Amino acid sequence: MPRFRAVLFDFFGTLTRPVQRGKGHLSTAELLGCPPDTFLEVLDRSFYERASGRFGSVEATLRWVCEQAGVHPPAEALRAAAAARHRAVRADTRLRDEAVPTLRALRRQGVRTGVISDCTHELPAFLPELAIAPLLDVRVFSVQVGRCKPDATLYLAACARLGLPPRDCLYVGDGGSQELTGAQRAGLSAARLASPDLADHLVFNLDVDWAGRTLRSLTEVVDLVEAVAPVGTPS
Repeated sequence: MPRFRAVLFDFFGTLTRPVQRGKGHLSTAELLGCPPDTFLEVLDRSFYERASGRFGSVEATLRWVCEQAGVHPPAEALRAAAAARHRAVRADTRLRDEAVPTLRALRRQGVRTGVISDCTHELPAFLPELAIAPLLDVRVFSVQVGRCKPDATLYLAACARLGLPPRDCLYVGDGGSQELTGAQRAGLSAARLASPDLADHLVFNLDVDWAGRTLRSLTEVVDLVEAVAPVGTPS
């Protein structure tokens, strides 16, 4: 019987390849009449506020971002920019080649799967289109919960939806948002995905002092669920 009954994954940089903002974000700024450098700077410093849904809808959030830059676009520009931002975030998102095979292998072992993501409105909208969607039992998005990692609320919400105690769940992520230590504090086991390509990943508040389990590839998760080790013990 598998050591863990469920594996919960971070999304960006874990189930996906490293993320960097593409040209679509510059197009979004242009539609808003906002200087691109200022637009991106505000996005960076407000990530956790936006990812917790603090400013409301996509359009309301973009209006707030523009206000920080001293720009006040009309409603039609905000609507166009909201659609452009959706396309931009979707274009930045490329699943890892091993994501689908790993999820399928876990499910063949009877292990349930889910995603916990610090994200803005776009991911919940387009994740159903992705190949991993039918392989996920639960999806917990910060923008819908109103909290960001490492807040225990997100991890415990995923466990509750699975009907499992935290000790039966493994969390896997690249370490952004202090997510690994957050998972452990919530009672889950945790493992860091330290794929070499993550050196170029856009990430905030990295778990730099993580000393627990470390994986080089998602495929190693399949073996890890069979490992017999006390919860929280590094390997």
